[in-house]
Amino acid sequence: MKIALINENSQAAKNSMIEAALKHVVEPFGHEVINYGMYTTEDTCQLTYVQVGILAAVLLNSSAVDYVITGCGTGEGAMLACNSFPGVICGHIEDPLDAYTFAQINDGNAIAIPFAKGFGWGGDLNLTYIFEKLFCEKSGQGYPRERAVPEKRNKKILDKLKLVTYRELKDILQEAEKELVKGAFMGEHFKEYFFRDCKDEKLAEVVKKIIE
Repeated sequence: MKIALINENSQAAKNSMIEAALKHVVEPFGHEVINYGMYTTEDTCQLTYVQVGILAAVLLNSSAVDYVITGCGTGEGAMLACNSFPGVICGHIEDPLDAYTFAQINDGNAIAIPFAKGFGWGGDLNLTYIFEKLFCEKSGQGYPRERAVPEKRNKKILDKLKLVTYRELKDILQEAEKELVKGAFMGEHFKEYFFRDCKDEKLAEVVKKIIE
């Protein structure tokens, strides 16, 4: 599994700490962490939480990555932005129980963490425990297990509903404010990582035209 890490501008200073905790947990499972930044508060590319949502949607819909770890001060903005796009099911995660139940019940592909609100002493440990519970088992198995059948059924219903309630991502990218969208793709390593891993040629062409 390829797991993308994305930080918006208010919490960019925590990027290296989050990356270290994430790699510590998921690399033993054979997963790969791809850090899309922001890497520091001084980065030339300053991602807002809205742009985090744009970037997450492009990465997931192109299958450049399989999962996105992101957040903001409260986690709410990043979660709302991610869920504004097709192909993304993002949970707001504050603790390990949130992580486990989201993975097992909702079977999403992105999480948004509050990296400022309540992030005090032991915040790095909480991150580690969140990642452990998020990836410790195959997702979508249901919790409690006796609820697995209706929960899987509800997830399929949600997936089908999202197919008709959202527009094509390619159309959204081309019709949204160009500088807003372009700014989401200006990270230091975006071109290197995205075009290497992208599996959707049509979406890649749209992104190329935007960043020209």
